[in-house]
Amino acid sequence: MSEMYTSYDLVEFDKPLQERQRPMPVPEGTEVLVRVRRSGVCHSDLHIQEGFFDLGEEGKLDMAERGMKLPQALGHEFLGEVVAAGPDAEDAPIGKTMMVHPWIGCLQPDCVACSNDRENDCTKMRALGVVRDGGYGEYVVVDHPRFLVNIDGLDLDTVTPYACSGVTVYCALKKVDPALMNPGEWLAVMGTGGLGLNAIAIGKAMGFEKIVACDIDDVKLQTAVSMGADAVLNTTREDALEELRKITDNKLLGVVDTVGVPQTSRLSVHALVKMGRYVIVGLHGGDFKMPLPWLPQKALTVRGSYVGSCKDLKELIDLVRTGDVKEIPVQTRPLSAASETLEDLKAGKINGRVVLTTD
Repeated sequence: MSEMYTSYDLVEFDKPLQERQRPMPVPEGTEVLVRVRRSGVCHSDLHIQEGFFDLGEEGKLDMAERGMKLPQALGHEFLGEVVAAGPDAEDAPIGKTMMVHPWIGCLQPDCVACSNDRENDCTKMRALGVVRDGGYGEYVVVDHPRFLVNIDGLDLDTVTPYACSGVTVYCALKKVDPALMNPGEWLAVMGTGGLGLNAIAIGKAMGFEKIVACDIDDVKLQTAVSMGADAVLNTTREDALEELRKITDNKLLGVVDTVGVPQTSRLSVHALVKMGRYVIVGLHGGDFKMPLPWLPQKALTVRGSYVGSCKDLKELIDLVRTGDVKEIPVQTRPLSAASETLEDLKAGKINGRVVLTTD
């Protein structure tokens, strides 16, 4: 094993990534060392690169204040070969390629979330690629073998996005809950980027019968149809609300918002009917506003959903193994193209997902 490895790091906020040489880490305790083979490029990386999330009237969520220290390798959607393990990493699958669950909490025994395998709900998360080095480097240290997910027999390129975009929308869809939908009732997916396309594909596999995809890009909306969307809506049209009500026959019971801007939230809460459920995972930013009397009058459920637990990711991979989940479009690029890919993503040039590869 080389004494150094290459990493594409964020060295300064709001600047391109830089190629750097780093000393090879040595896993300690329960840690395992993973040689990255695939790493997906997520829109959240753009916000992290900028150094903040837009909180609308409340200002900004500053990544440095949150505990992020530069330089750091981004990339929270990755898989790779387990090449070494610390002395306490029992049953570490050395030599196997595994998906990494990056949403790791504080792991303290007094943390209720971590103690109940809900590490994504931990208030002191130590997520890989967010506040610690992630998959834009050739090697990553993972806290424990329990955060490795078996992906034997699955295509490495197309399975990679499930570590973030997949598990994120899977958890959101569970909160909408297809079991609570009656025949003829609709689910709307706001946004048809990597998350939105996965929401449609996974939603169909979970049993949502009627799905309308909403976006501002007609090309991406056509891709949504190939993922199983029953209808599409370009939300730039002036009568978008009326058209959404018409498409759903006034039976819109659920929304998964993968964008998270004032326009998508407003469209969602206005179109939802009584007992509707609005679940937001998108982080584009801004303020959420709605008439407060609607909450009781329409008996609405408005809630957020943040990524998922390792248990959720394993459930999702089991669902993928059934063959019922359509694969979203994936294009591969070398790991060295990480910074360029972020620029393309920001410019709206990517349809589906880009997965960086070291193979």
